[in-house]
Amino acid sequence: MADLTCPSCGAALPVRDPGLPYSTCAYCQTLVRRGEAGSLEAVGTVAVLPADVSPIQIGTVVNRDGIAATVVGRVRWGWTDGSWNEWFLRAADGRAFWLGEAMGMYMLTSEYPRVLGVPAIFNFVQGNPMARDCTVKADGKWLTATDIKEATCLGSEGDLPFPTLPGWTMTNVDFRNAAGDALSVQRDADGTTAWLGVWSNLAGLKPANLRQIEGWSIPRALA
Repeated sequence: MADLTCPSCGAALPVRDPGLPYSTCAYCQTLVRRGEAGSLEAVGTVAVLPADVSPIQIGTVVNRDGIAATVVGRVRWGWTDGSWNEWFLRAADGRAFWLGEAMGMYMLTSEYPRVLGVPAIFNFVQGNPMARDCTVKADGKWLTATDIKEATCLGSEGDLPFPTLPGWTMTNVDFRNAAGDALSVQRDADGTTAWLGVWSNLAGLKPANLRQIEGWSIPRALA
């Protein structure tokens, strides 16, 4: 699929993943929805992303358990005590992943809807609060809720599966265990999703095509 043109400013609108409906114009911050037969619709304006020093960028490739996935989009979420990145990735076989990034640690996950039927999670799906220290079993792993927060979308870039207009909010619950397993459950106006994976440092992701940051050299092991 050829690159498109932003319906608001006329700038090039790269298509990184034709299977995703939303793109953010890097020049005017217009959120564009791609429809059938190549139609384009400007649905609003995305907030300008705040300054960030992440080594991850659109086009970064991460590898885990023999699966390589490429970053095609990013959402920046904010809450009362800070903010974090959620990078959206697509593998060659079509599988989707999210890479959460905060304070130099990363959570790489793929969708795991089966856990939504677990009583404690189902109660959350129904709109009830999640109890801190709640323990659930997912894919044979026991994980404990360690982080629960209300978050607001601060901006986006690239291609994404949902709209990222100002005011979009969600409740985010992160679970983990001592073995490094991770579960993220997110509830917003469109419903609840669950994503299962692992916590990792940057080296553990075996990344390629990292962003050059002034004053920071990519470690030789990652170059």
